[in-house]
Amino acid sequence: MKHTVTEIALSNGAKGLLVHVPEASVMTFDINFRAGEYLVDPTKWETPHLLEHILLVGGNKLISKGRDFQAEFEKNGAYNNASTDVYDIIYEAECADFEWERILSLLLVAVTKPLFLEEEFKAEFGNVREELNTRSNSQFRHLNLALREYYGLEARTDKERLKLMRNVELEDVKAHYRRTHTTSNMRFIIGGNLTPGRLELIEKYLQDIDLPQGRGRRILPNEQPHAMPEPLYIRNRSVDNLYFYIDTFRRHKMNDSETDALDLLNIMLTETLYSKILGTARERGLVYGMNSGYSQLREASNWSFGAQVMPSNASALFDIIVDELYKVFAGKLADKDIEAAKAYALGRFQRGAQTVGGVTSGYAGRYFFDDVIEDYYQIPQRIKAVTRQAMVEVAQSMFEDRVWGFGVLGNCGIDFVRELQERILPLWDNDITKITAK
Repeated sequence: MKHTVTEIALSNGAKGLLVHVPEASVMTFDINFRAGEYLVDPTKWETPHLLEHILLVGGNKLISKGRDFQAEFEKNGAYNNASTDVYDIIYEAECADFEWERILSLLLVAVTKPLFLEEEFKAEFGNVREELNTRSNSQFRHLNLALREYYGLEARTDKERLKLMRNVELEDVKAHYRRTHTTSNMRFIIGGNLTPGRLELIEKYLQDIDLPQGRGRRILPNEQPHAMPEPLYIRNRSVDNLYFYIDTFRRHKMNDSETDALDLLNIMLTETLYSKILGTARERGLVYGMNSGYSQLREASNWSFGAQVMPSNASALFDIIVDELYKVFAGKLADKDIEAAKAYALGRFQRGAQTVGGVTSGYAGRYFFDDVIEDYYQIPQRIKAVTRQAMVEVAQSMFEDRVWGFGVLGNCGIDFVRELQERILPLWDNDITKITAK
């Protein structure tokens, strides 16, 4: 979808992107505050999550009852939502083009004029508890959060969060709001048919937003993962198969060319039914699905592999994982496989840009994380420019610092978990550049 991007920095300290999509029939709004769980007392971990719930669905000075506010917001089919993670709270809305000004005004009222009613706090307390109970049923999520905590990163499992909720009072939520919802701590992305007159109105709305300026953008935590030679084993007698994650870290961030190369490796290894790890395992009837992915911390990078598999198939699957990574380390990547991964990446990129929301979400991750504006139109060229050597080097770099971990959730026993760990230990050899693929 053709578009142009303009960054604006307001005198109140707020910054954001205006994404002009000519003749678009919808408008999207994303407002971000660096206000996640890392900024609160760990014993009151759920404070930001409760804040997010109360602000968007609670009453405000315009409409005092939350249900009435939602009815007004949604009466022409508009959508709103909010999300909280370790780092941020994000409020979002999407609406038909004809009512963009009304929806933006209502969204800003919700963010700036909350009433924080006691009865709505109690109601959302119950809703958050139900949400966490639902999430806690996801074995992958539970294992992932437990591992992040195991590595010393900012994380709590949903079961821990349920216990910590009882420590949060309405005054904690109000105090966190005052600390974090300031204009200088705010970022935004607005997309749609942003004609000149509309741009001026949007800028005025955001410049006049009724929030204190604050002291600047909150700094991300400097999380440094710790190596964990002993595997994490979470016993669950109700699980017949086992869930696992293999994590490896390096102690600095990746640049764009490195993330491009690692993205192609993930496609090649696990993202399709003809991929090297998943495809081989499926062909042998070992596993139904598998994933791999990377993430960035402020000063570190992570590469992970995960799946659920029957214990009887796990050893063979782990041998495939090790064998295929050895081939990567040794540079044994066929030209046809690299080109196939590039074609897949290009097609996926184009599929993701079919709507206004799809386009703006392509900017949100990097911009909200570290104020970087992706050069959207250069991404196809970046994909095409990835070389075999770049793929090999980034893969090797993710293992060179020997910061890694392994976790299993299931009922297979710790001895079997240790046997599986022994199969992957050679990946962190002291000099993986000398590894020869089997």
